Amino acid sequence: MTTTISVRLSEGIAEQLEEIAHSIERTKTYLIRKAIKQYLEEYVDYQIALDRLNDANDEIISGKEVRKHLEI
Repeated sequence: MTTTISVRLSEGIAEQLEEIAHSIERTKTYLIRKAIKQYLEEYVDYQIALDRLNDANDEIISGKEVRKHLEI
């Protein structure tokens, strides 16, 4: 199932989107879907890192300890 969503873009972004879609022979919809998917995946990673950073009970180890643990 899919959902339709309307988005307002500035002329500059819309033109860039059109140029890229044309140059790679893909639709604007394809590019927008890929961009949103990538953003959401990165946001999840960012949120996990931020939560761990703010968790006073989460142990912080040095780079030296990481290398030792990984035997680098």
